[in-house]
Amino acid sequence: MNAKTVDKIATAILYAIAGIVILILAALLGYILIQGVPHLSWHFLTAPASAFTAGGGIGIQLFNSLYLLLITMLLSFPIALGAGTYLNEYANPKSKITGIVRMTIEILSSLPSVVVGLFGFLLFVVQFKLGFSILSGAIALTFFNLPLLTRSIEDALATVPNLQREAGAALGLSRWETVGHIILPAALPSIVTGVVLSAGRVFGEAAALIYTAGQSAPALNFGDWNPFNVSSPLNIMRPAETLAVHIWKINSEGIMPDAAAVSAGASAVLIIVVLLFNFLARYLSSYLYKRLTSTK
Repeated sequence: MNAKTVDKIATAILYAIAGIVILILAALLGYILIQGVPHLSWHFLTAPASAFTAGGGIGIQLFNSLYLLLITMLLSFPIALGAGTYLNEYANPKSKITGIVRMTIEILSSLPSVVVGLFGFLLFVVQFKLGFSILSGAIALTFFNLPLLTRSIEDALATVPNLQREAGAALGLSRWETVGHIILPAALPSIVTGVVLSAGRVFGEAAALIYTAGQSAPALNFGDWNPFNVSSPLNIMRPAETLAVHIWKINSEGIMPDAAAVSAGASAVLIIVVLLFNFLARYLSSYLYKRLTSTK
């Protein structure tokens, strides 16, 4: 066979593999959504869960997932931003410190989430006596989220042309001023994309939270916004069963009559939220790129 024939065959194989991957994803998403969407309603999204009777919802679990996600991103984003900026703008590629930082990121990224959960249980729940709480879960998810977020920020900064760094130096700006006023704004669309995608990953996490945030969702008083009260939704020291943990718990030990319907509906909500995170990442990236580059 000549080179053109080989190229056509290779291209066809790659297109076939890509098509298979898309079909598998579409089948999974379609099955979950078809099974779960008919069970969705405003009552289901806002009502508290029921352990023994039918008609329960996922209101508290959905709030816990979103609140835990917010606390996790507040903890992990500044650390990841600093690490990504250091690695791309300041670090010497041949330095031992740089090698240690990169090795640490690789090790963290290779850890299974259940290992992160057990580590969080032993250190934060038991040793630091934080108990099963939102704070324990958020710190554990910070360890889980840091590698992906740091790498995405580093890659975003690496896409900024060196000409912009040289322009900052030519204007008499220090390296820190160049990074803060030129490099970070230029990389903002890609950084936002990485943050939103990592948020979607954190939102669907379950294994790490079983051992840190807990498997119970106590009754909350949404009229009490004092973060120091036990029944306040903003209390970070309370246990918080998230949506992903709730799905696992229903399928493993749920005894309510409509357990299958609740599980299907909760799974559909989880998938829809993760899809929204992905679409939001694409929209924000495109919007910020147009605003910052003045393109139409």
